[in-house]
Amino acid sequence: MFTDSEGPIESFEWGVFRVSGQVHSADGRGVGKDICIVGGRVSAWKEREGHRLTPKMVRPALGPEVKILVIGNGVNGAIRVTDKTRQVVKAAGVEELIIEKTPKACQVYNRLAREGKAVALLAHGTC
Repeated sequence: MFTDSEGPIESFEWGVFRVSGQVHSADGRGVGKDICIVGGRVSAWKEREGHRLTPKMVRPALGPEVKILVIGNGVNGAIRVTDKTRQVVKAAGVEELIIEKTPKACQVYNRLAREGKAVALLAHGTC
């Protein structure tokens, strides 16, 4: 679905991310199939539940160091971002919110990270 040898996200397939040489997957490797990247560090996006993105679910990626938030809303784009969530993201100081299907979100995140942008990623690895 997505491959980029220059990284930091090197590849993505259904439920499996390879980021900076480490695998994160639905089968329990790494942090799991839903990831959060802030400041280049990968953590589990454990707040994600269901297919409606609430303000609580985006909080792990909000902070003064994040100016662009990329959301990978699933392979098929199943996750919907509510208006309230969009407002919370903007109120947190995020200047740009980008919502794409997860393979495209990985591509966008990589490009922005390599450009040195203050970017964070929340990505759902299935649906």
